[in-house]
Amino acid sequence: MSSVLGERRARPYQPMRPWQVRGRRFRTTWRGLDPGEVAAFLDRVADDLGGVYAQLSSSQEEAARIKDALRRWQSAQAPSMREMARR
Repeated sequence: MSSVLGERRARPYQPMRPWQVRGRRFRTTWRGLDPGEVAAFLDRVADDLGGVYAQLSSSQEEAARIKDALRRWQSAQAPSMREMARR
């Protein structure tokens, strides 16, 4: 059992993309699901997933801007902090 778990951990997790959700197909059976309903649901999930990725990208860009601003502020403050340390 531990070898099975080890194999699962070894594979990196790849998050699904909206196009993967939209393109997913399922086999039909005698008592299967309504293909139109499944397709509509997958489209809705893909749209939601696309929105999440867009928000994530926006948050990452904002975090990068904040980090850059903090670095610039720290660099600007460094001379005065060294001056205070000498006193």
